[in-house]
Amino acid sequence: MPGRCFSERSFTVPLSICVYCASSSAIPQAYVAAARELGEAISLRKHTLVYGGGKVGLMGTVAQACLDGGARVIGVIPEVLKARELAMETVDELIVTRDMHQRKATMAARADGFIALPGGFGTFEEILETITHRLLGLHQKTCVILNINNYYRPLLEQFDQALQQGFACKEFLGHYLVAQTPNEALDLIEQETARLAPKN
Repeated sequence: MPGRCFSERSFTVPLSICVYCASSSAIPQAYVAAARELGEAISLRKHTLVYGGGKVGLMGTVAQACLDGGARVIGVIPEVLKARELAMETVDELIVTRDMHQRKATMAARADGFIALPGGFGTFEEILETITHRLLGLHQKTCVILNINNYYRPLLEQFDQALQQGFACKEFLGHYLVAQTPNEALDLIEQETARLAPKN
């Protein structure tokens, strides 16, 4: 399965990292710990977090870890969810959209790279759309699946099944990367962003 780890951290330009993840809190603590670790790593590397704007579940965990570390946090939440008082009002910038479609478009536009923490159907849909848009040439931003505790193994196996049976082409493999740890995920985004940057 795709995925590379880069040990050298020479990347110094701050990036906006979009994180897709669960809003559920009824999940194993290993995933909560990974979300916290990712938020801490984003702040240590002086990056900005772009996320779904919620204060619950892994969304709230990664955002709070970023805020605690001094990172800038941009939340993007649709009106229907803000109305349920699920928004984290303490973020640096809270963007309220008219619907879920505008939310995804706004997050994608504000991001330099994408990481999918474990999540449910919404997270699946978000990262698959982002990978598909890259495959179609709509962007060239790095898409990373953060496979904590092999959570995404069945999805990655389904990707392989689609390739083996002709529903996808082998070029699909070049449009997403797989990481096992939060720091590896950020390494991948930093290195791929540097590699794809226009050369003067």
